[in-house]
Amino acid sequence: MKEIKIGIIGMTEGNGHPYSWSAIINGNYNQDEMKKCGYQVIVDYLLKEPKENWGIPGARVTHVYTDDPADAVKVSRASLIPNIVDKPEDLIGNVDAVIIATDIGSQHVERARPFIEAGLPLFIDKPLADNEKDLKIFIDWVNEGKKILSSSAMRYVPSYEKYKTSELKNFVGEIRFVNVNSPKKWETYGIHALETVYQILKPGFTSVRNTGTYEKNIVHIKHSSGADLIIAVIYDMFCEKPIICGTKGCEYLNNTDTTYIIFKEQLEAAVEYFRTGERPFPFEETIELMKLVIAGIKSREQNGNEIFLKDILI
Repeated sequence: MKEIKIGIIGMTEGNGHPYSWSAIINGNYNQDEMKKCGYQVIVDYLLKEPKENWGIPGARVTHVYTDDPADAVKVSRASLIPNIVDKPEDLIGNVDAVIIATDIGSQHVERARPFIEAGLPLFIDKPLADNEKDLKIFIDWVNEGKKILSSSAMRYVPSYEKYKTSELKNFVGEIRFVNVNSPKKWETYGIHALETVYQILKPGFTSVRNTGTYEKNIVHIKHSSGADLIIAVIYDMFCEKPIICGTKGCEYLNNTDTTYIIFKEQLEAAVEYFRTGERPFPFEETIELMKLVIAGIKSREQNGNEIFLKDILI
């Protein structure tokens, strides 16, 4: 199996994925240097994962770029990345694929553009886009055959698999109501909540109404099945388990997996996509999810008006 050489670029405030994702892929890291990364949560979940779970065979992060050169030095030392580049374009010709490990959707088009033009496959952190103009550009690129994958890690929670089957109806019947919440910002973390339940409710969302504020988003989403979804994304909130209620009963989604394993599942899917070009899920799902993110922003800016997905990208 030819080893895939990956370049990783980042990083944005509050997002340490270049550290953790590189360590997960490479299968090893410098513990002393990682402790200096500034993200205690990363240090904790890396340290408690047994060594037999480390690494993704046939892939290695070999190059890193960050907007602040000092960050690249720290990531390189902590995650054992041998090469630091001065500008993103320097990755071209030196790697087989690129991970854009930043979570500001409005920046992703310009960060992706040089690699799209060079024909490199991309995995882009969530959300892919947070506005209609950029989403249209990504759709056009994919229609042209460009290789672009984006997801939230919540799509890959192993212990959620049982809730994605028809067996869920044995517990709750026909789904009527779903509640899932998140801390931080709708723009960056709303997608975690959305992708948690997307594979359970399936495609078919119709409208979004965000009656909250930038710091406290209260979002009501309707689905064509008749189910209603309420998502609260509040900057300093502690979140309980998602709950699904139906005509027979309610079921809490119980996540028993480590953060490491969830990210590893996500990154394994990205590496397989780099290797084969076969999508782990249809890009149409990403489009619908990004429309939900965008509709949540538009509704909030319009004082809680109901935004219909059919009116986005018309």
